[in-house]
Amino acid sequence: MLDKLAEVEKRYVELEGMMLDPQLLHQQREYSKFAKERSELEEIVARYREWRKIEREIHDNRQLLEESDEAIRELAKEELISLRERKEQLENKLKVLILPKDPNDAKNVIVEIRAGTGGDEAALFAAELFRMYSRYAESRGWRVEMMSSSPTGLGGYKEIIASIEGQGAYSRLKFEGGVHRVQRVPVTEGSGRIHTSAVTVAVLAEADEVEVAIDPKEIRIDVFRSSGPGGQSVNTTDSAVRITHIPTGIVISCQDEKSQHKNRAKGMKILRARLLEKKQDEQQSEIAATRKLMVGSGDRSERIRTYNFPQGRLTDHRINLTIYQLEKIMEGVIDEVVEALITHYQAEALK
Repeated sequence: MLDKLAEVEKRYVELEGMMLDPQLLHQQREYSKFAKERSELEEIVARYREWRKIEREIHDNRQLLEESDEAIRELAKEELISLRERKEQLENKLKVLILPKDPNDAKNVIVEIRAGTGGDEAALFAAELFRMYSRYAESRGWRVEMMSSSPTGLGGYKEIIASIEGQGAYSRLKFEGGVHRVQRVPVTEGSGRIHTSAVTVAVLAEADEVEVAIDPKEIRIDVFRSSGPGGQSVNTTDSAVRITHIPTGIVISCQDEKSQHKNRAKGMKILRARLLEKKQDEQQSEIAATRKLMVGSGDRSERIRTYNFPQGRLTDHRINLTIYQLEKIMEGVIDEVVEALITHYQAEALK
């Protein structure tokens, strides 16, 4: 680990020197690339330098144990206890910091929420999950944009697709993909019986055009008139867009915007994210043959979480986490769940 940290520090010093080069200041793309790399290494280097400083202090205090003055020896013993604790904490932190990074962690995300079993009740819960993620995004200063939706009469959604843009969006939301189960008495239920419904969530890293090049010959674009809620201009122009990616059979429909151009742009963004996920899934299936995936199987069919409203309880089945604060969680206060999943992932990776 120390060899790796020494390499990281050497690269960091190199980057600092390069960024002082006046010629590089005129090459915006190159400068941004190096600045990003330097920023990613900054915390590792700061912790490593602190670790080295503590190592020196431990060495100095050990020498003080040889002193004839008893008061100095006692002070050195106390100091050593505190320094060794801090050294151990730093080593644990450094182990996590030098784990291989998920290349998608810094990306924005496309979140797809779909009502599963449970009819109207599942559609209502899909709307509530979207609200939960929107509130969470808001609390972190992220931007949420609706990409596509299929509303139901009762205020629910059969399907809702949204883009969430912000620092670390993918790194904090990537474990939300899977089947979310809800247990409660539906508003449509007269007898007071508890029903179980399910909603599926997919979290896709947003792909840019460089990562996923789409050949225009491989897509078919159909335009049609929007349907459902949407104001006076709905049904008067062919603004809705359906994009079919012929090689994979992936179909994207967008009709939320009044402009055909905007619906097409949103559809292409969703298509790129799905194609990137497909490409990465294929790579992952190769890797999975030699190592177990970190958290669960990553399969969307896997039930990951239960929201039990009568008991005010959330249970994440992957890490056996139970929290009795469901009301707060549904308001977007989900950091406790997110942090627990990240910690579990890191512990599995360290193994």
